[in-house]
Amino acid sequence: MSTTTTDTPRTERAPRPRLLHGLNWLVVRQHRAALLSLLGATVLGSIWLVYERSRMKDVLASAGSGRELMNFDSDGVALVISALGALPLLLAVFIGAPLIAGDQEQGTAQLVTTQSVTRLRWVTTKIAWVYGAVLVTGAVLSAVFTWWWKPDRSVFSYDWSSGSIFDSTGPVLPALCLFLTAAGITIGVLVRRLLPAMATTLFFAWALGVFWDEMIVNLAPTRTLVYPLNADMPAQLDESMEVDRWIGSADGQLYGWGLCAEPTEKASDACIEKHGIVNNVYEYLGFDQMPAMQWTGAGILLAGTVVLTAFVLWRVSRRPL
Repeated sequence: MSTTTTDTPRTERAPRPRLLHGLNWLVVRQHRAALLSLLGATVLGSIWLVYERSRMKDVLASAGSGRELMNFDSDGVALVISALGALPLLLAVFIGAPLIAGDQEQGTAQLVTTQSVTRLRWVTTKIAWVYGAVLVTGAVLSAVFTWWWKPDRSVFSYDWSSGSIFDSTGPVLPALCLFLTAAGITIGVLVRRLLPAMATTLFFAWALGVFWDEMIVNLAPTRTLVYPLNADMPAQLDESMEVDRWIGSADGQLYGWGLCAEPTEKASDACIEKHGIVNNVYEYLGFDQMPAMQWTGAGILLAGTVVLTAFVLWRVSRRPL
């Protein structure tokens, strides 16, 4: 008696193809929380900006012809500008500083680099993903805020030359985000401990903010306008950034603005006559110079990003993590 056995072929579910493979998949999985946070900040931040813009448009529409006299200020606008100003610092402290310092402290760096992946390739992949996400976040939020601010800038209580506007529009915001993230990564590589690296990055970002505010005025050549002493300020200075001002005599001699600030009008007139003062001399930067100033500043920041990144890659290729 013979028996026949029939082998039923087993059907196995084919693995789903992955969009990412190898080291890219490992890096994205390791930093998925940070990358998803950046994605969320981009999407939710854009929605928030659009909402605040629509609120402002409604207020301006209800004001009608009186909108030109308005100085729109609200808690929403102030919060938006504060959040955009804090974004580069937050990226530096919570994304840049822990990127490699956290792996050094936890031993992940030694584990990964003992496999078939070189230190340089591993760090390069991590930096590329983080830079890409940071750049997208900064560029999208800057573009949306610029779209909101520029047409209605006359009703904002913030001048274009203030750091809160200058740093949050155009190419400056993404460039600041990249530079401070690069600074955080560099500090993390040097300090090698997570919390000290984050604290040092926080201090560095604060110091850079102070320095950057002083740098703005040096990003373009200033202009000088001379107009009669008792005349109204010319309309072309309405959106200007004042750098300095003097009073001048007919022969071109300049004096400090407060030279003839006497306690009485008679004494002031006597001072003006004594020195032959006939003109106001106003040194300024015009609103039309803002794009060039922003691209110059962004170029400086991007150059700094390249230098810091090159240093990090050089260091990790020469020394163990």
